[in-house]
Amino acid sequence: MQFFGGSDISPLPPPPTASGNNAHMMYVFNRNGVCLLYREWNRSLRTLNAQQDHKLMFGLLFSLKSLTAKMDPTSVEKGNLGVPQLTGQGCSFHSFRTNTYRLSFMESPSGIKIILVTHPRTGDLRESLKYIYNLYVEYVVKNPLYSPGMPIRSELFNMTLDQYVRGLGVAQRRFALFTIRDCSIAVVPRYNMAMEVTQVLLNAQSVDGNIRKHAEESLKQFQEQNLPSFLLSLSGELANDEKPVDSRKLAGLILKNALDAKEQHRKFELVQRWLSLDAAVKTQIKTCLLQTLSSPVPDARSTASQVIAKIAGIELPQKQWPELIGSLLSNIHQLPAHVKQATLETLGYLCEEVSPDVVDQDQVNKILTAVVQGMNSSEGNNDVRLAATRALYNALGFAQANFTNDMERDYIMRVVCEATLSPEVKIRQAAFECLVSISSTYYEKLAPYIQDIFNITAKAVREDEEPVALQAIEFWSSICDEEIDILEEYGGDFSGDSDIPCFYFIKQALPALVPMLLETLLKQEEDQDQDEGAWNLAMAGGTCLGLVARTVGDDIVPLVMPFIEENITKPDWRQREAATYAFGSILEGPSPDKLAPIVNVALNFMLSALTKDPNNHVKDTTAWTLGRIFEFLHGSTMETPIITHANCQQIITVLLLSMKDVPNVAEKACGALYFLAQGYEDVGSASPLTPFFQEIVQSLLTVTHRKDAGESRLRTSAYETLNEVVRCSTDETAPMVLQLVPVIMMELHQTLEAQKLSSDEREKQNELQGLLCGCLQVIIQKLGSSEPTKYVFMQYADQIMGLFLRVFACRSATVHEEAMLAIGALAYATGPDFAKYMPEFYKYLEMGLQNFEEYQVCAVTVGVVGDICRALEDKILPYCDGIMTLLLKDLSSNQLHRSVKPPIFSCFGDIALAIGENFEKYLMYAMPMLQSAAELSSHTAGADDEMTEYTNLLRNGILEAYSGIFQGFKNSPKTQLLIPYAPHILQFLDSIYMEKDMDDVVMKTAIGVLGDLADTLGSNAGSLIQQSLSSKDFLNECLSSEDHLIKESAEWAKLAISRAISV
Repeated sequence: MQFFGGSDISPLPPPPTASGNNAHMMYVFNRNGVCLLYREWNRSLRTLNAQQDHKLMFGLLFSLKSLTAKMDPTSVEKGNLGVPQLTGQGCSFHSFRTNTYRLSFMESPSGIKIILVTHPRTGDLRESLKYIYNLYVEYVVKNPLYSPGMPIRSELFNMTLDQYVRGLGVAQRRFALFTIRDCSIAVVPRYNMAMEVTQVLLNAQSVDGNIRKHAEESLKQFQEQNLPSFLLSLSGELANDEKPVDSRKLAGLILKNALDAKEQHRKFELVQRWLSLDAAVKTQIKTCLLQTLSSPVPDARSTASQVIAKIAGIELPQKQWPELIGSLLSNIHQLPAHVKQATLETLGYLCEEVSPDVVDQDQVNKILTAVVQGMNSSEGNNDVRLAATRALYNALGFAQANFTNDMERDYIMRVVCEATLSPEVKIRQAAFECLVSISSTYYEKLAPYIQDIFNITAKAVREDEEPVALQAIEFWSSICDEEIDILEEYGGDFSGDSDIPCFYFIKQALPALVPMLLETLLKQEEDQDQDEGAWNLAMAGGTCLGLVARTVGDDIVPLVMPFIEENITKPDWRQREAATYAFGSILEGPSPDKLAPIVNVALNFMLSALTKDPNNHVKDTTAWTLGRIFEFLHGSTMETPIITHANCQQIITVLLLSMKDVPNVAEKACGALYFLAQGYEDVGSASPLTPFFQEIVQSLLTVTHRKDAGESRLRTSAYETLNEVVRCSTDETAPMVLQLVPVIMMELHQTLEAQKLSSDEREKQNELQGLLCGCLQVIIQKLGSSEPTKYVFMQYADQIMGLFLRVFACRSATVHEEAMLAIGALAYATGPDFAKYMPEFYKYLEMGLQNFEEYQVCAVTVGVVGDICRALEDKILPYCDGIMTLLLKDLSSNQLHRSVKPPIFSCFGDIALAIGENFEKYLMYAMPMLQSAAELSSHTAGADDEMTEYTNLLRNGILEAYSGIFQGFKNSPKTQLLIPYAPHILQFLDSIYMEKDMDDVVMKTAIGVLGDLADTLGSNAGSLIQQSLSSKDFLNECLSSEDHLIKESAEWAKLAISRAISV
């Protein structure tokens, strides 16, 4: 019975079966009479040994060929009986028939002879023999490991041959497509190498490094020499139940990796490679994969499921493999149960790989029917039920139409809720994962079920095993995320036509939800603070409590405070830590007015606990809570400051003392100091931290030298805090910041002098170099921001640049990224004087621009090019040919991560602004690139949020390029060169305005470009702007914007346009 979409699932009609046993035996001889292969399928009587049998058959052929040539009535050259004939000489002998068998024969131009003995009523087999010969060529001849003249021992060749000849009927029949029910296989041309991959795959997993390396090289060689054969070999290995599990698993993994990759450019290449394969090869591979779903080996089935889904993700959007889903659904009713389990798993992976718009609604209905039926409590096999539940998780995105139907939605929700009560823990966990997904995907449909869900989740949190309880808490965290997003987007002002109204589920559940979460805080683990990746019930509960606070604001405070007051002084550390964690969790969300009185009372207690509590867990959480207080309730916007001159010294003293504590406590103390410094960023010259600056800096440097600074991110946190203290410092402390320069330089110098390091030591050294480069960047920015300190700082510039150049000799991407950022800051600080560093630095700039693999380095390098352009202005000109060539190459590359391309366009603008009319020679290359990208980014209908965000980044980069080019050519006699490009630029502005999806940044840059165009081209632009479809509307919208930056840009643009039109 089908529950979704109306009609029952119709199983596929059973395929026609082969009559079987029509082939008796087959021989393959080479031109010298050596039998390369003998196969038999139905030979009941054997009177000769193998060697005599082969001699007799070859002799028979020899005699028949000679006899038929002698009897040829059309040939004058008869030859002599018994004299060997050359291949192709004389008439061709194809077959003869007796009353008990038919012998069919084919000889290739190279002298390979194939003899097939079959049932006497078998038809003409000439095409079949040609096909078998093709198999021989692809499986055997093209295998680099096969030596001509040696016996054929390819298992894949034999398997393919067996499958083919067993389908030979007494009449040439149409062969049936594969289904798992009868495991029959379609006869299609196959192309593969005759290699025995089993041992190679096993060797590739050897503990012996040499064996493993050799096997990996062999596999790579096979793949490069004959990809179709390589993939067929892997699929055949995976499908063969007689092979070792380890070789089958690796075969499947390699096959999957041949179809997909994390990097977008590589993924695109692999997709195109698969699509370009011969259709027959792909069919053969898919046949093997589908056959594997019926394997008794779970690992093989699971691997095949994933590979099938990867292929489906490639082919279904191309309207290929249309029969797949139907074939899979037909297996849902199969026995044994493991076939059903594997099929459901495959459907789940398929839904993960394929976009919902690729599958039509009728098939979606059938998939959901199969999956939900598999989840039902009436399903007796837990493996099937688990696979179905996990499949539903991936299929939920396909169920949009079904969730709008009350009856179908009710059924899905009932089955999911029932599954949360399954006796099997993995099924319960998977069911709660489904609820979490439903909470975000179908939030607006949850109202009828929310009370039941609360009861289910509360029971799980209090009574179930941790993996299940964690998912139950995650459901409420997900609801919080949804409601926070809605409240931020709509501002709490919901009209009747709002797309997604807020149902205030959290507010309604608050009286019961908060106590449940507070209970979880008491379920800490002894070592949770030492494990950076730790995640347990207490942490999940605290995280959820924090989200609840952000969702409901002030309403949470009276519900949490009694718990804090009751537990904060208890002798059991768990109660003290839970109370502190609860307090820290609710500091973001409620208003400062609500929290300030409580914090003022609690602050002294917290400071005392941080130094005096005997338990490290409590101190760790206390330091974290202080950091939260300073992050959310400290700063220039606070009407009543939490931190005053009276308590500032005590706070700093306690934090500096705690930085000497165990690493996890010290790391949190550094974090608290970070937010303390950040809160004084805008106070001007009267920062309360100024008197303590020297002591703070010295304490942080001491932390970085601790022997255990590598634990709990302590060293990293100390440097990050030092950077923030320097960044937020006042002019009064500038001399002390200057004193820090040689200290950090010396530390960086010492890391560069280290010799003969182990790999672990090298990794730690690279991390330290990155931190020191980051620290120097902040110091350079700070000292370079005012003339007096910049003048003094310049005495160090040459030495610092020398250190940075030495850093580039390292191979660490992280270090290069940090060093490049620091060089950008140095270029900004030194201005035109940076030109003296360019001859030596330029090669590293080139390396960075060509670093496709570590694309973050490439992106940072592009940004540094902009910094250098602003610093050097026209002094950058000698390097522009090389830089522009590399930037254009980057844009053309499909290997470079797409996130780097918007900054490259911006960089065009930086270069044009720096060199002015000298950019003329690059216009013919840059403008078509910009135009192409502009067209790509103009139309975004149906794009998801991520794509829309990227599109806006791309648009902004393009617009910044146009802006820089117009400004660079302003007042130049060559402005006429830009006139041909103006219509397209105006068209681009029209199109993005009409799309109505640009963000504020793009809007500001776009209206600025409109002004730049008018300002630079003058009267030449006036008429074009007047003809523009939306320039006037766009300008008026920007003029009325609430964003003062957009409004300011629009007012300038209006003046420029007025001047252009009036000329």
